[in-house]
Amino acid sequence: MSKNMNTLDRRVRALLVAPVAIVIGILIGPGSIGAIVLYAVAAIMLATSAIGFCPLYSLFHLSSRGRRPLTD
Repeated sequence: MSKNMNTLDRRVRALLVAPVAIVIGILIGPGSIGAIVLYAVAAIMLATSAIGFCPLYSLFHLSSRGRRPLTD
């Protein structure tokens, strides 16, 4: 399992997407189905940003890390 997320992608997930999902979940009602789904999304975003690996990126053969230079 190699990393497939760059630093910017990890920071956006951890510092923007997850907190926004949590705040929206709180605003729509902490016990509602929508809030629970948003909490799960926030947890997934935090977990994937912590390990630097996104399973969906892997499934679609994507990587936000960019190309690695060729070795001579």
